[in-house]
Amino acid sequence: MRGHPVKKLLPLAAALIAASGLTACGSSDAATEPAVVIDVTNMSYAPASVTIEKGQTVQWRFDDNGLPHDVAGDGPLDGVLQSELLTEGTYEFTFDEAGTFTYHCTPHPSMVGTVIVQ
Repeated sequence: MRGHPVKKLLPLAAALIAASGLTACGSSDAATEPAVVIDVTNMSYAPASVTIEKGQTVQWRFDDNGLPHDVAGDGPLDGVLQSELLTEGTYEFTFDEAGTFTYHCTPHPSMVGTVIVQ
């Protein structure tokens, strides 16, 4: 036997994956990574206030023992910054304008946060 067929296909598969820009571990492109991750847990956003640059993305990571929360923008982001009610998973939003933006949790209005965009 000259060689295992799977071993012969591995270099071809690797070349196709490389050509497509995909990686087995996800994208390595730093532009797609969130600038900040905010944990939604223990009935709070942690950290409650973050500072980012214009054009950067914030990710909220939901994990509060099955308790549903959301991210709902105030002021100019009312209805624009708006996640679903989530008990797990993530929500991302890219801030394209400079300013100070506040948000809250719809079912728990005492949960508030701020994103400062420079």
